[in-house]
Amino acid sequence: MLALRYVYVLALAVWLGGMIVLGAVVAPTTFRVLQASDPVAGRLLAGEVFGAFLTQFHYVAYGAGALLLLTLAAMAVLGPRPRGFALRLGLVAVMLLVALYSGLVVLREIDSIQLSVNGLPSSLSADDPRRVRFDRLHELSTQLMMLNIAGALVLLYWEARDP
Repeated sequence: MLALRYVYVLALAVWLGGMIVLGAVVAPTTFRVLQASDPVAGRLLAGEVFGAFLTQFHYVAYGAGALLLLTLAAMAVLGPRPRGFALRLGLVAVMLLVALYSGLVVLREIDSIQLSVNGLPSSLSADDPRRVRFDRLHELSTQLMMLNIAGALVLLYWEARDP
């Protein structure tokens, strides 16, 4: 049981830590450094680099989410069932669905828009439908990650207070 809980907490830490590092460190640093060297081409390259990081991280998130579901289920089967098992399982399932939607739907549409405008939606006028859609998708992507960060923090708190 201790091994299962360890794997559960490790998967949660990897997922939560990855989201925080991407949003708080990788994105701002990538854009700041590359734009400083060349404002236009640097922004384009920063978008490509961060997009690649985010795409790869989604696979980590899918794996972590699946591992969380599996270890929770195994803990319930092997007993005793974790406190709030159904709520935890539901929260992890929602988080995994959010990650899948973000990676398979939102990021793909963002990539499609970037491809259609040679990678730089910010070069379009503010009322261009592609720019408007890109900005909305970017905001949605950020909100979805914040939702998953909040969910992971709830799960981490739950684990921290469990005996």
